[in-house]
Amino acid sequence: MKDLTCDVALVGAGVMSATLATLLSSLDPSLKLVIIERQPEPAQESSNAWNNAGTGHAGMCELNYSVEQPDGSVDVSKAVRINEQFQVSRQLWASLVTAGVIADPSSFINPTAHMSFITGAPGVRYMRTRYETMIANPLYSTMKFSDDLGQIEQWAPLLARGRTPSQPIACTWDPEGTDVNFGSLTTQLLAWLQSRGAVLECDHEVTGLQRQADGTWVLQAKGRTGADGLVVRASRLFVGAGGYALSLLQKAHLPEVRGIGLFPISGKFLVTNAPDVVAQHGAKVYGQAEVGAPPMSVPHLDARVIDGEKWVLFGPFAGQSITFLKHGSIWDAPRMVRPHNLIPMLQVAIDNFGLLNYLGQQILASKTKQYNQLRAFYPQADPSQWHMTVAGQRAQVIKVGPNGRGSLEFGTETIFAANDTVAAVLGASPGASTAVPIMLAVLKRVFADRMDGWEPKLRELIPTWGTPLSDDADLAQRTRERTADILKITRPTA
Repeated sequence: MKDLTCDVALVGAGVMSATLATLLSSLDPSLKLVIIERQPEPAQESSNAWNNAGTGHAGMCELNYSVEQPDGSVDVSKAVRINEQFQVSRQLWASLVTAGVIADPSSFINPTAHMSFITGAPGVRYMRTRYETMIANPLYSTMKFSDDLGQIEQWAPLLARGRTPSQPIACTWDPEGTDVNFGSLTTQLLAWLQSRGAVLECDHEVTGLQRQADGTWVLQAKGRTGADGLVVRASRLFVGAGGYALSLLQKAHLPEVRGIGLFPISGKFLVTNAPDVVAQHGAKVYGQAEVGAPPMSVPHLDARVIDGEKWVLFGPFAGQSITFLKHGSIWDAPRMVRPHNLIPMLQVAIDNFGLLNYLGQQILASKTKQYNQLRAFYPQADPSQWHMTVAGQRAQVIKVGPNGRGSLEFGTETIFAANDTVAAVLGASPGASTAVPIMLAVLKRVFADRMDGWEPKLRELIPTWGTPLSDDADLAQRTRERTADILKITRPTA
């Protein structure tokens, strides 16, 4: 058994762990960090470019972040909050590029217009109201609206060509959007961390987690392909292991996870790199979710850049897997069940029958139905140019809500435990896009005693940290332009 001692142990080598470790090493290079990953390489689960949509979530295109109210108004507060968070992520990434941590920003982030798309007269009215509400906010000053098919064709030819001219249609278009390869970002951050002395142990699965009398932690990990076992002793612990995180916290018998369960959702995408298709599509186009569909299943036609190659993805479609990780086990769910979380999970099943019915229909959907969904976005789609690929696995959090019943959560949840010596992240979208503000919140809880001393460096890395950009139009514009310049994000023209 290899025996390691460190200040912070991080379980899971995805974008969350890489972001937290990068912040810690930037703030205090003397900290000893150990990162443990069960796969042979880092960023093979949700952070992998093929396992997510790569959307730099900023609330520009995601209609589920801007909800129509009974009086016809549109609440954009969630969209604004997510945009604020994404601007924090962009600022840290820009600082890392300036410092030489990342040599070429185009290796992980590329300008890609974000569009919202809707059909039908009621949808057009909603889209116009949403646009008028959002354009008043400094963070959406570059957004444009159109219900003219000719203008929409200029923005997204695939979306408009072949469509019935009499069909009511509306879109918003924002050149501020980006496509992000979180897998590439993660591996580059981890390489930099290793150059500074951080230890990355891949092919090791954590099987034991115990808190010692002095408050420190001991982790036991087995080698998965013949590697030696591992024992790690740490003062602080972060678990960024996706759907595997809850199992680890349960092993430690932490009371903070009582009543918490997980609901697995698998995804698939239709993909193409046909030259005539990718040459005509340079945007991320999001529509509306079907009734009963989970928020992360909102259909979208995405322009992607993955390892330097252009692709177009459409989906997601629900998959059949019941594991908590893409490379997980069918025993994940049974092993998670405890007496304290069984009733909340049963209540979620009863209260979300529509969701279960939707997922069942998706799993059983024929290829014809799947391509009909694609043609709702891309009327002239040729099925011979597309193939299906399995995307990442999501494990949504189930917890007891204010009404005492189990509640299914669709965002990103952070759990703090054991006097804030442990932090863990569960859930999904907007997840990776907001990794930086999520990890800053982890720092404030887990390293509360050091935050005052770290504040000057944090403000150097993230100049507007703690200042809402939506309250200051000039600051918002200067910040977006500065990070766009450093990250080489050249806005597409309308």
